[in-house]
Amino acid sequence: MNIEEFLGKISQYILNPLILLAFAVASLVFFWGVLQFIASETSDDNREKGKRKIFWGLFGMFIMISAYGLIRLITGTFGITPGYPIN
Repeated sequence: MNIEEFLGKISQYILNPLILLAFAVASLVFFWGVLQFIASETSDDNREKGKRKIFWGLFGMFIMISAYGLIRLITGTFGITPGYPIN
């Protein structure tokens, strides 16, 4: 196994699933914040908590998309191809 295959396997089996998991968690935080914001019509404190969760959920999704793009850029620059086709 050469270094390209090794790095491709790391990207395929470790990095991509971790990014997907973190993106899913950020999405859950975002949607929980939206539900909390909508459900608390009168409580300003709960609305602020909902706004913060919405912000941090969006921020987390942005970071995960950026990380995925950065990994694609690096692997493409060095010609590393994972064991599966990336669409």
